[in-house]
Amino acid sequence: MSTTTPRIAIVGAGLGGLVCARVLEQHGVPVTVFEHESGPNSRSQGGTLDIHEETGQVALRAAGLFDQFLALSRPEGQEWRLYDRRATLIRHDQAGEDDLSRPEIDRGRLRTLLLDSLAPGTVRWGHSVRAVTPLPHGTARLHHHDDTVEDFDLVIGADGAWSRVRPALSDAQPAYSGVTLVEAHFDDVDHRHPGIARLVGRGTMSAKAGRRSLVLQRNSNGHVRAYINFRGPQDWHSGLDLADTEAVRARLLAQYQGWDESLLAILRDNEGGFINRPMFVLPAPHTWRRVPGITLLGDAAHLMPPVGVGANLALLDGAELARAVVDHPTLDEALGAYESVMLPRADDNAKTARQMLATLMPDTDSDDAAFPDAIWPAKDLLDSGPAQTS
Repeated sequence: MSTTTPRIAIVGAGLGGLVCARVLEQHGVPVTVFEHESGPNSRSQGGTLDIHEETGQVALRAAGLFDQFLALSRPEGQEWRLYDRRATLIRHDQAGEDDLSRPEIDRGRLRTLLLDSLAPGTVRWGHSVRAVTPLPHGTARLHHHDDTVEDFDLVIGADGAWSRVRPALSDAQPAYSGVTLVEAHFDDVDHRHPGIARLVGRGTMSAKAGRRSLVLQRNSNGHVRAYINFRGPQDWHSGLDLADTEAVRARLLAQYQGWDESLLAILRDNEGGFINRPMFVLPAPHTWRRVPGITLLGDAAHLMPPVGVGANLALLDGAELARAVVDHPTLDEALGAYESVMLPRADDNAKTARQMLATLMPDTDSDDAAFPDAIWPAKDLLDSGPAQTS
């Protein structure tokens, strides 16, 4: 950058925003991250992520955190099992001993790694942003929920699906995709739930039939997250109190009638309640006319079906945006360089994600459980995190 140090704000302390802050600080550019959560442990950060060598790992290398990431990751978590609704094993993939193409890591562990890498005070917890407005001379004003304002040379919206920064650039709003994920949990599976442990193995399993599937993902410390996925109306739970665990269980069991008992244990034996996660997407392509001093990354820019790319793209966006700021003499040039790469990449990935969603969750009830080889590497129908919920 030029001799004047820019004032930079990042809205949202998710993975993309944090890696952006880390790379900026590495290059001597101070930044403030505003996060509405009260602290780093105020809520669960979601499940496990597979970090891809061509996207997420590139970002972690740029942040100087790749070795620390590897030490926390679980390469054995790349194992995948596919069943039909009768619990017949259709396919079983296991990574080789030296395969580090997509090692798994708990989202919370990765977020903690990024948080710990930042200068003290970088993240301002409990600071909700209400809106952002452009100002003359290419600056932007951040409006906080307490009615205070702060002006910055660059405001980066890294605040997810329901971004408060996005309206400064675009009128686009997330729309329901037609698919819902209902999340459930199991603890100490190897001792307390051996049947679940056998199904999931060391990584992920999916049982699929038509417009429904059941997914298990092993996290660290014997924890397994279950995702009950189905195509249907957003109000599938009409007449139910979602806090009434037994009523929700009965409704879900009715949807999966005829499935093997070993798979129905996913619905019957979970610990705690169920979490409803309707899946939302932004229009694709989602573009905007550049506004000086404001940009987006991650789900704020390109919310798409969670088929395993969202967190990886957010990480790559964050690292590339930070490098653009460092490498260009003006912020306007930096945003031009960043958006000219990010937006077409996001469009390509969004189109692929929608095609995968249509194939993985068709609008039929066929018993065909086989995934085409062309989409097998994506295999999952979730990005293992709560980012889509407001």
